[in-house]
Amino acid sequence: MEESVQNPSGFKERREYARSLVDLPVEYRIKDRPHVHGGLVVNASEGGLLIHSARDMPLGLKLRIVVLFLAGYELADLEVTGEIIWKDLHFYNKTEGYQYGLKIIQILEEDRGKLKQLLSSQFTRGENIRPFPFPSRIAPPE
Repeated sequence: MEESVQNPSGFKERREYARSLVDLPVEYRIKDRPHVHGGLVVNASEGGLLIHSARDMPLGLKLRIVVLFLAGYELADLEVTGEIIWKDLHFYNKTEGYQYGLKIIQILEEDRGKLKQLLSSQFTRGENIRPFPFPSRIAPPE
């Protein structure tokens, strides 16, 4: 499915897969290195992810990525290998960070199934899979 999207600048963007807004924690590491870093997936498709991170990384870098989510009452994950194809400076709550467009370059069939389910209408209806609850997203008691 190819989707044509026009952004505010008037530029038409062609996507192979539709994007879904998500709010999921992610752990990533530079391929074949031991240090793990954290971030947040803010939108996803079967072909890529948009993540926010405090780390500055170069274009073309390949990352091993683990996306965390709740499946029923259990913590679940899916793993992909992605390549940074674009990046931009990003500010959140007066903190400087980066947002990265990642192209999925490797994913196991089992994880592809999890990703499809995560992006499906089941996810948006909250029947089986739901986003990981962040404490900052919980409303304070009145």
